[in-house]
Amino acid sequence: MEKELQNLLDECISLSGEQELEALRTVLAGVKNKLSGKNSTYIDGLLHMDRRLDHETCEIDIPITNVLDNTLGIVHGGFTATILDTAMGTLANKLLPEGYAAVTSQMNIHYLAPGIGDNLHCKATLIHKGRSTVVLEADVFRSDGKKIAHSSGSFFVVKKQHK
Repeated sequence: MEKELQNLLDECISLSGEQELEALRTVLAGVKNKLSGKNSTYIDGLLHMDRRLDHETCEIDIPITNVLDNTLGIVHGGFTATILDTAMGTLANKLLPEGYAAVTSQMNIHYLAPGIGDNLHCKATLIHKGRSTVVLEADVFRSDGKKIAHSSGSFFVVKKQHK
């Protein structure tokens, strides 16, 4: 497996220009973030998420890199959706009692402007917390302060399964 991975890495490096090498560096640094414990999941690591959480908000910052680009050279809407869902889901889970978790049941996103610049900042806040559902909203801003997306999300409260 290691030899196969090394061959793949060598092949990618040999075929890459400067832009592809930067993308490869970003991806590998993201995997390292997960392996080192800096980030809790691979997606958090790959997006280089910096997450701050309290009892009222969850904020996430990510750098904009060419790995996030769609064919128009702006942040792909799926990455914007991922940080919205992550921020709302993280806050929902923080607000639940021990032994319970929140899973996304519905999410609505309004894309307002292109994701460009140096980074994205997402902030999630609570709308409603019930016994079986939690409703939150979140906004994403680019580095010049312009709001690029607004979202609301509903989350089912479920009992955690013990493995």
